[in-house]
Amino acid sequence: MKRESKVSLTQQVYEQIRSGILKQKFTEGEKLPSTRELAASLGISRNVCLEAFDRLITEGYLDVRPRSGTYVAKGITFQREEERSHPVFPARVSNLSKDVIDFRAANPAMDHFPRKIWGRLLKEVCIDTPEEAFAYSGSEGVRKLREVLSQYLLKIRGVHCHADQIIITAGATQALYMISRVLTHHNDRFIAVEDPVTDEMRRIFSIAGAKVHPVPADEEGIIPESLPLHIKPSFLFTIPSHQFPLGGTLSIQRRVKLIEYSRKMDTYIVEDDYDSEFTYEGVPVHSIQGLNPERVLYVGTFSKILSPALRIGYVVLPPYLVNRFRELKWYTDRHTSSLEQHVLARFIEEGFLDRHVRRMKKIYQKRREALTASLREHFPSAKILGQSSGMHLVVEFPGVVFCEKVKELLHEAGVLVYPVEDYALNKGAHQQKVVLGYGSLTEKKIKEGVNRLSEALQRIKEAPS
Repeated sequence: MKRESKVSLTQQVYEQIRSGILKQKFTEGEKLPSTRELAASLGISRNVCLEAFDRLITEGYLDVRPRSGTYVAKGITFQREEERSHPVFPARVSNLSKDVIDFRAANPAMDHFPRKIWGRLLKEVCIDTPEEAFAYSGSEGVRKLREVLSQYLLKIRGVHCHADQIIITAGATQALYMISRVLTHHNDRFIAVEDPVTDEMRRIFSIAGAKVHPVPADEEGIIPESLPLHIKPSFLFTIPSHQFPLGGTLSIQRRVKLIEYSRKMDTYIVEDDYDSEFTYEGVPVHSIQGLNPERVLYVGTFSKILSPALRIGYVVLPPYLVNRFRELKWYTDRHTSSLEQHVLARFIEEGFLDRHVRRMKKIYQKRREALTASLREHFPSAKILGQSSGMHLVVEFPGVVFCEKVKELLHEAGVLVYPVEDYALNKGAHQQKVVLGYGSLTEKKIKEGVNRLSEALQRIKEAPS
């Protein structure tokens, strides 16, 4: 329960139970705990639970059976269209007792989004920008943003490109989908993808009609010696700066091998660079694109740096691919929101992005240190991977296999973690590893989350098999 919330405790209990019934987390005819039991588990007054139950009974959500208890009423739940093909798992009442701490990766600290600066720049753009900026624009994106971005990428990531080589997209997702459409052909829909990798990437490639060939990755990134030689891929997908999920940074030796492979096989490298700005140890390694601009397509996004709500990404292309991408972009959505592009251009040009990144690095570093310190305190034998950059790290817990049952028990204990095995195409190599994202969690939440994880895993180990 959120005692600091403006919503009363009675309303919070009412809404959680009502929502659980409508979403079928509590099934029709299921017996609920007594108001005395629920109040004890939540640490609140029984009168609060009585008031919430009375309202739910009055509205028909609950039935009272004399000398038996309180039950979920029948005939009030329905199955939504999007849920018909998916099983519904009833939640345990114990989930009401605490907020779940979610260690989801790649979620930035949205509470630190520079709202005042962004709002002021948006107002200025609306007042100062010529009328033509409010009309349709070119599918490639606003010229000013592409010019500013080309300079920024050269300075920060060593990307060599002209503004005309940049296509502004609705996030990295659209950029990767368009790449798959342009580079894969009817009889050549084969992509080499590092494994493990986020399931979102695999879905993007599959929806575009491509077959995914997994290439093993280790703690240092993709393994070049494992690249396919029997068949030419349309392109090779890699996340070299901070591999997801394992967190490794690809060495220059491996980068050179990838370039040699792309030349030998006459194919492309697609470089995803989603959170490389946040490096805490040493200096960020420059992009692969800077080593070979003719064969590398460089993809970036501002969703992780600023906010997922800002749907602006980009792809840097070899010059001879630009026209094909412009045409596909035009047919996809005509163009990305022009006003936001103008705001972002000013945000970068006036130095606000650099300041924001410096500020967020300090915040994320403190959160990373809180996470690693808590892990070492509770799990001295655990191995921590990929902690030098980004907004997540990987932890290997000796003796713990993160199967579906363990995940469910952890969820019941109020903590969500993400097994590396879930991101792997070739199963079996990462069963004891989990991804822990810390970008959106406060230091207090991080410490509490690790504590819950420790207590839950201890109970799981002690439980009879």
